Amino acid sequence: MARKPAEPTTRSRSAPQPKRPSATRLWFKKRRAWLRGIGMATLALGTLGIASIGVIALDPMARLRDTTSWLAELGRGPGLSVQEIRIEGREFAPREALLAAIGITPGEAMLDFQPQVARQRLEQIAWVESAHVERRLPGTILIRISERRAFAIWQRDGRFSVIDREGRVMATERLEAFGPLPLVVGAGAERVAAQMIDLLRSAPEISDRVQAIIRVSERRWNLRLQNGADILLPEGHEEAAITRLAELQARDRLLDRPLAAVDMRLPDRLVVRMHPPGQPAPPTPTPARSQRG
Repeated sequence: MARKPAEPTTRSRSAPQPKRPSATRLWFKKRRAWLRGIGMATLALGTLGIASIGVIALDPMARLRDTTSWLAELGRGPGLSVQEIRIEGREFAPREALLAAIGITPGEAMLDFQPQVARQRLEQIAWVESAHVERRLPGTILIRISERRAFAIWQRDGRFSVIDREGRVMATERLEAFGPLPLVVGAGAERVAAQMIDLLRSAPEISDRVQAIIRVSERRWNLRLQNGADILLPEGHEEAAITRLAELQARDRLLDRPLAAVDMRLPDRLVVRMHPPGQPAPPTPTPARSQRG
């Protein structure tokens, strides 16, 4: 008797079917060659970067040179060149001298300008007491100066100069622009005039009559009065002599007389020489007279 074919068992019917690859896996599989090219390029760039770092390590000035070159080109670009040079505090100092000391002109690169160097050059000018210099981006350089104050006019060998309190020459022209100033005369007078001028200012009854303060042999002083008389002061004892002279003026009106000279160099006596009648007093040099000649 023939057998019927065996029916498939339940286990055979429930065998798992093979899984299909995911969409992400299929995407990477299709683009494997393209991704491999990107990886090689990335590796090459990384190798080049490491090599560049090695070169810079061997040549540390390379980065500095590149940075300096880049900044220089940037400083010459639009908006970073000098457009305006502003000077504040100037009254008598020549503008041309200040601009020459600054060392830069409109149109040049702002980053080429060194404020500290400019400040040092400005303070070497006789007119300038102190200076402040700064860059104001995008294109302005600000210069703020404090000028020295004119203290006296110094005359030597027929030449007149305006000096400050320390005796530094400030100007040799347009002296009238400074107004009335004490006149000091002689070699070395500019260096020691301040103490004598201060002393006279403490005795206005004397200083109002003084036309010039004359340095003699770089040791002592003579006072030339407006009437042409000379007061010979003792070396090193000027204060005591001026105090005595003020007392004589208050008591005896000594300086109102037609004097030729009053010699106060001796501590125990006063020698007075009267001016001869009819003889004119000797002229005192003045800046105006010198300029006309």
